[in-house]
This record gives sequence, structure tokens and C-alpha cells, in this order.
Amino acid sequence: MYHQRVKIFAIVIAVVLAVCIIRLAQMQLVPDPTLPEKIEQLRLQQTKTLETARGRILDRNGNILAQDVPGFELHIGYELSSIADERVQKAKLLIASKRDDADEKLPEVEKEIESRAVHLEQVVQRLAFFGPRDSEIKARLDRINDRVWNLRRHLAWKRNYPDSNDFAKAQPDPNTRLLLTAKVDVAEMHDTYPLLDLQTEEDVFDAQLEFADINGISIVPENHRVYPFGDAACQVIGWVRPEQQGELFADDPLLSYTQGELAGYSGIEYVCETILRGRRGEEVYDIDRELVDRTETQVGDDVQLAIDVVLQKQIQQYLADCNANNNCDTGIAVVVIDVADSDIIAMVSMPVFDLNRIRYDYARIAGDTGKPLWNRTIESHYPPGSAAKPLVLIAGLEEHKITPGEVIECPAEKAPQYWPSCWIFNQYRTGHSLAWTNNARNAVRGSCNIYFSRLANRLEPAELQRWLFNFGYGHELPLEPAEVLKESPLRHFRQIPGYISSTIPVTSPQTPADVPALKKSDLRWFGIGQGNFRVTPLQVANAMAAIARKGLYRQPRLIIDEQGSNSKSVSLDISPDTLAVIYDGMKAVVSESGGTANKEFEPMLDYFRLCDVTIYGKTGSTQAPEHAWFSGFAKDGKGRSISIAVVVEGGQHGSSDAAPLARDIIDFCIQSGYLGQRYDIAE
Repeated sequence: MYHQRVKIFAIVIAVVLAVCIIRLAQMQLVPDPTLPEKIEQLRLQQTKTLETARGRILDRNGNILAQDVPGFELHIGYELSSIADERVQKAKLLIASKRDDADEKLPEVEKEIESRAVHLEQVVQRLAFFGPRDSEIKARLDRINDRVWNLRRHLAWKRNYPDSNDFAKAQPDPNTRLLLTAKVDVAEMHDTYPLLDLQTEEDVFDAQLEFADINGISIVPENHRVYPFGDAACQVIGWVRPEQQGELFADDPLLSYTQGELAGYSGIEYVCETILRGRRGEEVYDIDRELVDRTETQVGDDVQLAIDVVLQKQIQQYLADCNANNNCDTGIAVVVIDVADSDIIAMVSMPVFDLNRIRYDYARIAGDTGKPLWNRTIESHYPPGSAAKPLVLIAGLEEHKITPGEVIECPAEKAPQYWPSCWIFNQYRTGHSLAWTNNARNAVRGSCNIYFSRLANRLEPAELQRWLFNFGYGHELPLEPAEVLKESPLRHFRQIPGYISSTIPVTSPQTPADVPALKKSDLRWFGIGQGNFRVTPLQVANAMAAIARKGLYRQPRLIIDEQGSNSKSVSLDISPDTLAVIYDGMKAVVSESGGTANKEFEPMLDYFRLCDVTIYGKTGSTQAPEHAWFSGFAKDGKGRSISIAVVVEGGQHGSSDAAPLARDIIDFCIQSGYLGQRYDIAE
């Protein structure tokens, strides 16, 4: 029996050995054709991705508005920052209190929390040396702690109550929820997070000295997005922040976003993400740490704006100077367009913020009552007031509702009920008819409410709406290049289309037929730019550019793209006779006695003549809400021209609040070479 078992065992061993020998022979004599590939795959043990680099944003003259530069950031580890989180402190104390040796352990934990809190407070105090206030630093710590804690809480909820839609309902006891959250360990708890930009070599050196003995603080090399002109055109340029949604490039591993990588959040940075975004490089190493393959990093493409950043900065500084501008502490919007090519050369929204500080000062800036994050030129709309009157007159003349010489009397008396009285009567108890023949050009010159409310009432509502729409009112003005809209149609500028109807449209109309109806009774108020009439400063400046082009309408251009998507001109079919009346009246606003802007422009009229510049303007003042306007254009003897729109929030009078600003900004344009010839007034 024993010998039989030995034989069976020997046979099994022989069979197994034979199979192994046969398999070995097969491998030697008949190699697997995929074997080299498998061996090569085994050798490729490590892939290292390289950082992306965003393209630059440039102004029309090639000045760099935004670029990536090598730099350093001061990082804090979550283990250190979390001690400032009361939820973490409470969880530690709860865990200690449930131990068998709680009487001994609890005081130890309390002492540890106190010691680490003192340690963190030392870090905060040392950070103040680099500029930020204690409150700002603590706000940043709170954001880091909230981000990680909320992730831990979400995982605790889903792991313990996967079928519940509400953690609090599934587990009503807050202490139990706290303990469940504290048990969750995620990779983010072992990461470090940016706390401060070290913008100069001196900052890096000082940080090394200050934090050499501080555990949990590190200096990390990072690509920095730098904005050399600080607050210039800040709302237009926009800024970047760590990508959170990652909706773009999800299918491309070398374009998709990694944890904490920066992406455009607003303005050009956001809209042109598909252009600016770089493609990261990649290095592949074998098991011996030898480089076997490398994909080079592709820097993102540049985006060039039509804006002249030097002019933009000059306008911003001027508007913020309380010695030059009595309304320096209120919201102001300015748009300047180079009429020939429809380029927006200045797009100013006051107040402003520093793009280099926004990521760190966001909470404070977002809470500023002046709303510096808001781009007033396209994201705010206002009743245009008398700035709309040239367009109303064009509609009236072209629709043959009035002739240039026809008089609409403006007597020294209050208008009938439900009709607007003339501003000159409201202020001085007189009427324009006592000053001149109240025909078309003089009605523009003196901004007569009686004339324009009566004229508008003669028009059919659809007629006036069609003219306003064709001038660019009541709908968004596309500012994105065709390339962006093709690749990512949802990446567009936030704009308010305004409205030219009695009701507010649900979406931005695409044609005049899409505009909701305008009641006949509202015409009288639309004639003076009041009622439910709303426009943006960009729309007003662009409409004035169309008048300056003798009735050729073009879309404004913010981004200079090679395809020239905004180059097409559309004739509004305005007769030369009508344009002559408009030009005559708008010129008189500035250059003749009785013109609503003459008082402010008169001291500089000789100077503008020496510069070979003629100015055509229209002031405007609105009630409920109160704002002050100046809109118009300036031409020189060589055919160059710029259009302008200025709105001062809370301004009482277009003549005294907005006109002086426009006058000086036009001079800035002369000095910058956009029209006229520079002339030293001291000469």
C-alpha cells in the first residue's frame, strides 16, 4: 500500500515536471509575439506630467496684460491649518472624552490644541510682515479648512448612509456626525495649500528666514499668473483661480485640469480659456529611471485686445482723482471706440481692483458696496435719458414724422398730466421757445423734453423699436471671437441686453421682431430716454460710432482676431440731410451758447480747434434712478474719429457731472494719437 502511494506521487511529480519542461521549451522555441511589448510595458514604470503654461493677454500695442511667470508660493499644510477649525478641535476632544482613560487623555488633547493654536498664531503674525492683514490670512485658512472638511463630511455621509439625501436627517445627532467625519482620511488632508504669493526674490529670501523653523510651512515653486498693469482693465481681463468644475478638455489627459491648476474665472481669462489654455508636457521613465519618452509642453496661444492699456490706465487714474473728479467715489463707466475699425480702445468701470491680489482679497472685494467686480460697461444698464434723443430724431426724420425746420413749441409752462415737462421749466420756470426757434437742431442743442416727447409720440412703437434695435439697443453686442464661440459656445461675456419695450424680454432678442411690444403710451417717455428704456454704456458708445460713420453700423471689437469677424458694416440707410441735422445739433451742444455742454467745453474750444478736433455731443440726466450721461464723438481734419459714452451713477446733471469727464478723456485720446494733432496748451 505504501509503495503504491509512492509510485502515484512520483507519477504526479513527473507529469508536473514534464508540463513545465514543455512550457519552457515552448517559450524558448516559439516566442509570444506580444512578449517584447509586455516587457517594455513592465519597464515603463513612471510617468511625470509637466506644468501647463497659459498664453499671454496683450493690448493693441503689444503691452503684456497677463502672463505666466516662474515664481514661489508660501504653502501651509492642512495638518497645521486645521487647528484653526473649531470642528476639528471639537472632534479631537470628543474622541478623547470617549476613551477609557479620558480623565488622563482629555487634558493632554486640550493642551495639544492650545499649543498648536499658539503655533499657528505665530505663523499668522509672521505673515503680516508680507502685507496681508490678520483677518485676510484667517479668511484664507477658513477657506482651506472648509474645503477639506466639507469633502470629509460628504464622504462620511455617503459611506455611512448611501441611500440618504440628507446627512442631518439620516443621523440627527451632531456629535455622531462630527465623529463620523473625523474618521474619514482623504488625500487632501496631506496636501499643502497656497497661502501667499512671494512676488519678489526679496520676499522669497525673507520667507525662508521667517519660516525656516516652522513645521507645516513650505515654499513651493509655481507658475504665477501676473498682471503687470495691476488694476487696469481688471473687469475686462478677468482673473484665474484653481479649476473646480473641469468641464473643458475632460477627454484629453494632457489638457484636462489637475488638482489646484489655474483656469480662467472671469473676463477674457474665462471667455478665451480654450485659446489661452496650454497643453501640459509628459515624461515617461523606465524602471531604471531612464527617460524613454517626452512630450513637450505646448504654451497656450496669446489673445490680443483692442484696448490701449496706457490710455485705459490714464482714464482710471483720472476718474479716481478726487481733485479732478467730484464724483470720484461713485460708480462710473466709460467706453471709447476708435470709429474707423470699431475697436474698443478703453472700457473703464470704476471702482477697480488689483488683479494680482484678487485671489487673496476676493472676500473683501466681493463685499465692497462699490461693486468693483462688476463691469458696468456691459453688465449694468441705465435709462439713457437725453443721450437717446439723437436716435429718436433720426427715427422721426427718416420716418417722415417731422421736418428739420418744423417747430414744436416749448412754452414756459408745465406739461399736461402724464406728459414730461421740459427740464428747463422744472429748473428755471422758462421754456426753450423763449430762447430760439425750437426746431430739430435747436431741440438737440437744448435737449428739449417737450420736442422729443411729442416727436416720439408721432412714431409707431415698432418704428422706434426698429431704429433703436438697428443701432444696437435691446440686444447683446457679441464681443467673443468666432473661434471661441465655435469651440465653446457657452463661454461668453456676461452682458445685459437692456430693453426697448414696455416689458422685460426673457432672452436677448435676435431681430427686431423678437422684441416685446412697446405701448403707445410709453412712447412719450422713450422720447426722452426714460420709462422702461435701458441701455449699456457700450451700446451707447457704439451707436454714436455708427452716427460718426454717417450711418454705417458695425459690431464693436474687443478682441483682435485674424478672421476679422467684426469687420462687416451694415448701412442704416440714413439720409445725408438727416445726418446733417444731427451733426449740427450735436455740435451746437458743445460749441454754442445754450448748448447743454457748452459751459464745460467752452474754455477748451480754442484748444480743440488748434488740435484740429471738432466735438459732437449729447448730455443726459435721468431720474429714478438718477444718473448723468455724456455721449458723442470727436472728429479731426484727417477723417479720424473716436466715439465716447460716459455715465456717472448718482450724477445730477449730464452737463456738470459727465461732460467735464468726457472733455478731458477726449483730450487724452488726442495726446495718445487717436485723433487730431497734439498741441501743448502752454504754447
